[in-house]
Amino acid sequence: MRHAVASAQNVENTSIAVTDLFKICNHCERLRKKPDGDRQTCLDKQRKLTGQSRDNDLGVRIPRPLGNGPSRFIPEKEILQVSKVDSRTQSIFEDAFAALGRLDNISLVMGFHPQYLESFLRTQHYLLQMDGPLPLHYRHYIGIMAAARHQCSYLVNLHVNDFLQVGGDAKWLNGLGEAPQKLQQLGELNKILAHRPWLITKEHMEALLKAEEHSWSLAELIHAVVLLTHYHSLASFTFGCGITPEIHCDGGHTFRPPSLSQYCVCDIANGNGHANLHDDQLGDQDMCGEVEVLMERMKQLQECRDDEEASQEEMATRFEREKTESMLVVTSEDEECVPSRDISRHFEDPSYGYKDFSRRGEHVPTFRAQDYSWEDHGYSLVNRLYPDVGQMLDEKFQMAYNLTYNTMATHKDVDTSMLRRAIWNYIHCMFGIRYDDYDYGEINQLLDRSFKIYIKTMVCSPEKTTKRMYESFWRQFQHSEKVHVNLLLMEARMQAELLYALRAITRYMT
Repeated sequence: MRHAVASAQNVENTSIAVTDLFKICNHCERLRKKPDGDRQTCLDKQRKLTGQSRDNDLGVRIPRPLGNGPSRFIPEKEILQVSKVDSRTQSIFEDAFAALGRLDNISLVMGFHPQYLESFLRTQHYLLQMDGPLPLHYRHYIGIMAAARHQCSYLVNLHVNDFLQVGGDAKWLNGLGEAPQKLQQLGELNKILAHRPWLITKEHMEALLKAEEHSWSLAELIHAVVLLTHYHSLASFTFGCGITPEIHCDGGHTFRPPSLSQYCVCDIANGNGHANLHDDQLGDQDMCGEVEVLMERMKQLQECRDDEEASQEEMATRFEREKTESMLVVTSEDEECVPSRDISRHFEDPSYGYKDFSRRGEHVPTFRAQDYSWEDHGYSLVNRLYPDVGQMLDEKFQMAYNLTYNTMATHKDVDTSMLRRAIWNYIHCMFGIRYDDYDYGEINQLLDRSFKIYIKTMVCSPEKTTKRMYESFWRQFQHSEKVHVNLLLMEARMQAELLYALRAITRYMT
């Protein structure tokens, strides 16, 4: 919509560059002269799938989406279409398009939950476009820095475009070293917040606030911290939902049908695109009764709560046990993901990543929520230095935490509060944050190992999230329920990062 149609010559030149990256099927490679026989039949099938006309034999290749729909994990037909949603969601989509000039795939997937989407878009719009301590191009550059730490090319590309549109210097995009010293100094905070936020200290904040001519003000630093945590957690959501690039973005289109292994689109047209259907059906049969088991455990835990309450000493022991067990959950068996130059140039020290906070004899004191909580401390600090943002963040946290339709898969009138709290507190437990009034023994009862692997990967190393992980937990649940889980994970992660950063700023101020 925002891009004019290129000339035939430009498209031809572009297609040569892009298609060099793809393996070309020997059976359906486009010919510059009209083919005949079997090859014509194959080409007709390709054109039908790509929307090309048979009359287009000029050698001009028409871009087609690389994926089907906004998500690699969720069938396109299950994601609400703009033309079919209710009036409220329609209005939210229209407002988003008016503000940004686009309706991105993140918004389409979040559209499963319009109440949350409205709160999310309002907060993001305020952070990026309304009056605030930081200039507009700084805001988008910080978004690039934060998303790059998790190799999230989807978000990086979005904000590269936005950065240039608001007048950002294109030289900064050559690498962090080309950006102003003030932004370069933010690199250390970005790195630690993204991967090991429990290591943030008041000295890190002091280094930024007392950097002479490159110093940050307290208000600017709060704005930067909120942006960093927002985009770290949004990268988690992007990978966790398998968000695909829009067709006009890098990675969102191809000029030839992509091939998977030895398959080409001409194979799919002949009915070879459903090889795993039988396996999926068998998997669903194996998981039969999963929801009922989970509901029964929730009922039993509630009865135990009513019968007797564990002592504070026992509660503390259960937290330490769960924290230790969380370190034994392996995020991925795959090799390390090596960021491309396009992404790694936006941050320093690419070898720095997530590590459990108590490995190799290190001991990090437990962050006790009653000593520093979002409700009693973080909220007021943010609202004082960056008016209205604390209120918006609080509403967004509450929306994700309390959102419920009182359903679990096909069951209705279910109280899911116990399950939602277990998910939220498990994430905070992985970050070393403890709530004295919560029995951490409930987590092992409600969250199975495959779910824990998905949670830890998405929250700590989101770039390693795979479709197999997404499909392996809660097999009987709807995709909308899994998206809700991802909203919980995203907001719990953001709040955990914020708590460590805001506590460090508070300690510096006092």
